[in-house]
Amino acid sequence: MKTVPMKEERLLQIILAPVISEKATMLADKREQVIFRVATSATKPEIKAAVELLFKVQVKGVTVSNVKGKAKKFGRFMGTRSSWKKAFICLKPGQELNFAAGE
Repeated sequence: MKTVPMKEERLLQIILAPVISEKATMLADKREQVIFRVATSATKPEIKAAVELLFKVQVKGVTVSNVKGKAKKFGRFMGTRSSWKKAFICLKPGQELNFAAGE
């Protein structure tokens, strides 16, 4: 398989935010995984390259999950929240992400 160089400006737009929850914290401790909210058009190789570029860590694997938007009531009208994509990033042993460090 031929590797295609990815544009850096595209990679900087892929990762939107870290997911901070009890489940995310538990996965970080047990399996050395980190969860991010990513762009819905992002692919696994793009997500891997973006994490390695932004955080200077080595990624072992990427698992992606599409989260369907909830049906919500807005006043007397029904609507839905936007669907989004969640990425589970598995880091290689000895690697760690620190969000508090301001590099």
